[in-house]
Amino acid sequence: GTQRPRAVGAAGATAQEVSAPMRAIGYARVSTNGQEYGLEAQESRISEWAQEGGHELIGIESDRASGRSTRRRPGLDRCLAELRNGADVLVVAKLDRLSRSALDFGKLVEQSQREGWSLAVLDIGVDMTTPHGRLVAGILAQVAQWERELIGARTKDALAEAKGAGVRLGRRPALPTRVVKRIKREREKGATLAAIADGLNTDGIPTAHGGERWWPATVRTVLRRAG
Repeated sequence: GTQRPRAVGAAGATAQEVSAPMRAIGYARVSTNGQEYGLEAQESRISEWAQEGGHELIGIESDRASGRSTRRRPGLDRCLAELRNGADVLVVAKLDRLSRSALDFGKLVEQSQREGWSLAVLDIGVDMTTPHGRLVAGILAQVAQWERELIGARTKDALAEAKGAGVRLGRRPALPTRVVKRIKREREKGATLAAIADGLNTDGIPTAHGGERWWPATVRTVLRRAG
């Protein structure tokens, strides 16, 4: 079969490697509050890139979601599945359509390097199908790693300071009373733990510690603590 183009590597990649046609999957996103840069404009820019480079655009997936995180985006999940199944490059028109978090973007770059596919972010010129783009993406990934380590160091220092001041450490449940009452009420009406968890997930209610996913065991814990 045809050898898959190398997605990452040294800056000395040959011109043949850089210009080889690839199978591209596009990704577009609009926010839940409406977006000035709509899906049509993003899809048009992605299609232009593929046409200019002679790449095969196998599809464009999209989401209507916040840009704060890359989690809970079925369209992006479908793109990543295509990349695992043999697509060569993920293409987005603008960086903020993919992620507004340096940490999340850095994770995607690291994932692309680990799994052997490329990433093209057209508005900032990060095109990992080229040596220059791989260099820029590598720098951004290192910045994201530095940010992770910095956050970790600050957290460690803050915990040490609090402990030294005699502050009792540990997470305190912060579940609103109305949510606890809802869980108790639904349980008293005969709802299963799984049904209660599904309802909370559907309504987008976070857990006591800010988690995005409720499980039957989580509901059981709330009921046990509520007495």
